[in-house]
Amino acid sequence: MMNFIGIVGTNSDSSTNRKLLQFIQKHFANKANIEICEIKNLPAFNKPKDQKAPDEVQTLADKISAADGVIISTPEYNHSLPAILKSTLEWLSYTSQPLIDKPVMITGASYGRLGSSRAQTHLRQILDSPELKARIMPSSEFLLGYSLQAFDEDGHLNDQNKINQLEDIFDDFIHFVNITNQLVHANPSQKKKEQHFSWEETN
Repeated sequence: MMNFIGIVGTNSDSSTNRKLLQFIQKHFANKANIEICEIKNLPAFNKPKDQKAPDEVQTLADKISAADGVIISTPEYNHSLPAILKSTLEWLSYTSQPLIDKPVMITGASYGRLGSSRAQTHLRQILDSPELKARIMPSSEFLLGYSLQAFDEDGHLNDQNKINQLEDIFDDFIHFVNITNQLVHANPSQKKKEQHFSWEETN
């Protein structure tokens, strides 16, 4: 069985993105082990000269490195992703770069109708940057709009159509992880090159 990390992409204590990841964790327990990770207490990125991450950031990085894949659930703040999620990705890109070649599935919940679609677009662009270089599952969006009304008292999604859509996407992600890992293992030297990328280096 695969091991995934689910990242709650916000510092809100009452986020429906946390509820969404908790539902995913329970609903797919027979297909993957999913550990939900919080980023709300991570320090703001400050570009340390030694490129060393704080202990709590390094703990998250180590979990990402050990996982078969990552699921990020992001809300949408002002048409983009939350500052805490951007800061976390900056830590990861500037230090140990654990997301390089790591399969990533993006989900998102928002109070409005669009379900974090613009934030997800921005997140895809960021994850594809040279110092992150994650393998983002293509042609897939799970957008949970009106998320305050989307869950029952037990944390289950109310809409069966949304559950069916999520099940299809999750099955696709498992296949995507298998294919991605085969490609990465077939060319390990490329990953080493990517891990040494830095904008600060000069030719």
